Amino acid sequence: MDTFPVINLEKLNGEERKATMNKIKDACENWGFFELVNHGIPHEFLDTVERLTKDHYKKCMEQRFKELVAEKGLEGVQTEVSDMDWESTFHLRHLPESNISEIPDLTDEYRKVMKEFALKIEKLAEELLDLLCENLGLEKGYLKKVFYGSKAPTFGTKVSNYPPCPKPDLIKGLRAHTDAGGIILLFQDDKVSGLQLLKDWQVDRRASYAL
Repeated sequence: MDTFPVINLEKLNGEERKATMNKIKDACENWGFFELVNHGIPHEFLDTVERLTKDHYKKCMEQRFKELVAEKGLEGVQTEVSDMDWESTFHLRHLPESNISEIPDLTDEYRKVMKEFALKIEKLAEELLDLLCENLGLEKGYLKKVFYGSKAPTFGTKVSNYPPCPKPDLIKGLRAHTDAGGIILLFQDDKVSGLQLLKDWQVDRRASYAL
């Protein structure tokens, strides 16, 4: 397996800018994903997002998931389950119109933090799009305009939790898939491993995350 691409955004501000841009170019052409470090979003803030997300799951979603598992009889399965993901999730839509106020059971603090999270992620995504423009020889802001559309881009956050599974050999946390959309930023729990990335039909089992 080739060296997994890790992009240090701080190096764009000094003598290593050209080398870093080349690294981004190679990652996009040959991998389709890379890990970001020193991206400008404070780790303390991300810790708050993670804490509130886990609190929300424990308080509002854990029991619902257990009831779903019981209803489908998944705890005692003997053959591989291929038509569902072992995942508890909800979606926050930020653009073109936010639905944060409509999601039930969210605390006021969580709503406020996730609105701030969306602004930070949007800024980072636009920064990355401009770096891609630079590598492609396009004018700054070109890709943002392409994704913007007539009203605004479709931009949201998928919040997922993967509870402990009694049959991990028979039920996958999340089935193999290709992410849709222009750019995906993944904030992964650093305490839970398991993310697998498929490159050239080889599986890289190292955890990789954008933030």
